[in-house]
Amino acid sequence: MTHDVIVVGGSYAGMAAALQLLRARRRVLVVDAGQRRNRRATASHGFLGHDGRDPAWIANVARSQLERYPTLSWIEGTAVAAAGAADAFTVTTGEGTGHRARRLLLALGVSDALPEVPGLAERWGRSVFHCPYCHGYELDRGAIGVIATGPMSLHQARLLPEWGRVTLLCNGALDPDPATESELSARGVAIERAPVARIEGHADVVLADGRRLGFAGLFTASRTAPASDLAGQLGCALMDTPMGTQIETRDNRETTVAGVFACGDAARVPHSVTLAVGDGAWAGAQVHQSLVFPPAPSPTPASPAGG
Repeated sequence: MTHDVIVVGGSYAGMAAALQLLRARRRVLVVDAGQRRNRRATASHGFLGHDGRDPAWIANVARSQLERYPTLSWIEGTAVAAAGAADAFTVTTGEGTGHRARRLLLALGVSDALPEVPGLAERWGRSVFHCPYCHGYELDRGAIGVIATGPMSLHQARLLPEWGRVTLLCNGALDPDPATESELSARGVAIERAPVARIEGHADVVLADGRRLGFAGLFTASRTAPASDLAGQLGCALMDTPMGTQIETRDNRETTVAGVFACGDAARVPHSVTLAVGDGAWAGAQVHQSLVFPPAPSPTPASPAGG
């Protein structure tokens, strides 16, 4: 069987895209490894109609709604290989089974490269965050620490005073010059240059000199990359952004490889559930239209006159 579209990734962007395709009565296969980026979070904020909901609940309800459409197939597993060209793609799962499709949509999500601070990874999504619009309000104007990773941390430190009293923990990743210090001071940001030894409790930062700083929450700018190498296998171009590496796409979410589309966190910045859902819905519609209105073949070059 050849599906119209295989969607690799069944989180928010992938399901939003699949919904548009299913409603166009297309045969859609979703391959999902079950690794939502926000799987450790207990609440999703800023998503209209679902503010404060458990993100797992949102995902489960969405899947149940997709399953009402008879042209959906769903595989719980990992896509380990992809190859082919438009109208003749093959995606192979970890079990070794190949699945064929006319189009591919990569909703791969991203992996986060976090600072190597003991105790940080265990608190990621619970008391250590990356997006103030998703988590800042719940800190109730309390003390906020920014663990620096690079230039994006300065942006976080400048922005976060909207949500509380901010301390920029340079941790060897930044050394603000006097002009930057003055700018941060004007925003009420304190600067701490002592290295971070570890994180304990809810969000207590223990410095290398033994001091302990208590915070309502911590923010850090992770470096992101697509959570799978499928885009690279297919020959899709990648691009660097201030937040990490993402799949390069055009406005219609098609990659540099004809017939391969990408959406969600792996193909856009910044990242949030709301933006992922919107991006997925747009991508799904664009994939459908590529099936309805395939590109015209390139004209054959005329033979040069001669004789």
